[in-house]
Amino acid sequence: MPSSFRRNALALLLLSGLGSSPVAAQKAAPKNNFHQWAATPPMGWNSWDCYGPTVTEDEVKANADYMAKNLKSSGWKYVVVDIRWYVGNDTAHGYNEKDPDFNLDAFGRFVPAVNRFPSAAGGKGFKPLADYMHAKGLKFGIHIMRGVPVVAVQRKLPILGSKATAADIYSKEDQAGWLRDMYTVVAGRPGAQEYYDSLFKLYASWGVDFVKVDDLSSPYHAPEVEMIRKAIDRSGRKIVLSTSPGETPIAQAKHVAAHANMWRTVGDFWDSWEQLKEHFDVCERWAPYINPGAWPDADMLPLGRLGIRAERGDDRMTRFTRDEQVTLMTLWSIFRSPLMFGGDLPSNDAFTLSLLTNKNVLAVHHNSTRNRQLFRRDNLVAWTADDPATGDKFLALFNAQDQELAPENEAAWASGPITRKTPGQSKPANIDITGATKLYLNVRNGGDDIAWDHADWLNPILTGPDGKATLLTTIPWKNASAGWGKATVNKSVSGADLLVGGKKYDAGIGTHSNSIIEYDLPAGYTRFTTTVGLDNAGAAQNTGGTLSFLVFTKNPYRPAPADSVRVPVSLKELGVTAGATVQDLWTGQKLGEFSSEFAPYIRRHGAKLYRISSIKSIKK
Repeated sequence: MPSSFRRNALALLLLSGLGSSPVAAQKAAPKNNFHQWAATPPMGWNSWDCYGPTVTEDEVKANADYMAKNLKSSGWKYVVVDIRWYVGNDTAHGYNEKDPDFNLDAFGRFVPAVNRFPSAAGGKGFKPLADYMHAKGLKFGIHIMRGVPVVAVQRKLPILGSKATAADIYSKEDQAGWLRDMYTVVAGRPGAQEYYDSLFKLYASWGVDFVKVDDLSSPYHAPEVEMIRKAIDRSGRKIVLSTSPGETPIAQAKHVAAHANMWRTVGDFWDSWEQLKEHFDVCERWAPYINPGAWPDADMLPLGRLGIRAERGDDRMTRFTRDEQVTLMTLWSIFRSPLMFGGDLPSNDAFTLSLLTNKNVLAVHHNSTRNRQLFRRDNLVAWTADDPATGDKFLALFNAQDQELAPENEAAWASGPITRKTPGQSKPANIDITGATKLYLNVRNGGDDIAWDHADWLNPILTGPDGKATLLTTIPWKNASAGWGKATVNKSVSGADLLVGGKKYDAGIGTHSNSIIEYDLPAGYTRFTTTVGLDNAGAAQNTGGTLSFLVFTKNPYRPAPADSVRVPVSLKELGVTAGATVQDLWTGQKLGEFSSEFAPYIRRHGAKLYRISSIKSIKK
């Protein structure tokens, strides 16, 4: 039987729900036709990481042109316009919620802002832009927010296909805390389903192929997920559904897989090693739910040129090292996450392009099965998967080792956990630093992941024996790190005012766990006082925002681990008993034959991806 026939037969069997994964924990794919619309994980570009809510038509077309020329042949095809394409005067590095210029039609449905998308003039909507993509052999997608526009409710605009108005279907409950454009649509009310039906009929008329629905996953809004699913099915167009942001509750895995093509497993992911390292736990947790047409989504690829007009950070090339970029692409590929590139494609360098077009690595992403973590030995991690066409094994090895930090009991002061439930979302600190020459301000994740761990050091003051007080913010730090964004003086990590517990502070440092800020102390200071707190940007969310603050006067870092370590893998662990040949899939190099163990060196924060071919099967 030809290998391509066997591979296609297996895919069809899984899609039909008649077959089951060889991994006992994995669930058979849902028996819905819409899962066939994304039989392999979707791959594309999304405007969020580089343009935030301000992308323009020309920028979208430029990225589409690059994709058609350089990436389409490797399987990349979706071009997605992210948030607030309906606001004519939105702002970079944060949303314009003061006087947004909303554009919507007579039935309360947002339409593209013509000053940003000129081809939408005359009521054409996104159809001309979608036609542009389709002419290049690409597909077009948009981002929307869950719910009905607040402005449509205020104006009591009618709902197409119903006697109800927007004011009849809404609730203020569960409104997103981070962007208040929308109200919840209450399932079961007259006009509620008709509203979602009207949305997706509009998108179908534009030629939309992909819709990312925000504020849907965490907390999980099952009634609106179901209304959206029904609306897509009624639209008459094959529209891939992506739910966002995460983490989607794993208890809802069966439900979301039955209604969506992909769903977020994390909050917004940026070019932060701390966030990337968290994905080893996240991907291991979600691996049992990988199935054709229903994909756990590890979020976008913050690679290449980012932050041109984005929410987070300045115009830059990704902060990930090359080793970390290979780790990211390797993990996303063997986990079979959708691949949505976040950088500005025309700004790509040769290395970034090579990450996106490696045919051996993408073959693992497209075609592998039984994807799972093989082992985790502290921070040395192995994943494996099968090639159903050849019977070979894929092996991914990761070295996620870091320089470890001292435990809390060695700190000069520790806050304990601070959450949105902590009174005032803050705690005071008053620390004796007599004789200290160094000061380290450390923020750590308080027990969940680092999502929304926006941390503020407020009014940090050094005091000497003569009572003279000096704001720490007037002294330059030696080093500063942040798990998301970057540490900022007199602003929060998101660039807004320092706001904790409803109170604004003029002086302080905004950062994000996990974070270390190091100072060389001038002589003579004996006391350090500050208030530490969860910034309003974190406290306003429904999930996350759990952290702890520590102050050290001695170096809190343990000795650094080696740059490279051997990661031994028994071939028997992989189910290979007669020896194997090994190929490095990133380089294409064949590494020879191994009889019982394969033990390559893996660089710190780096990864390798291999094809393991049984010698027994080769001889056959």
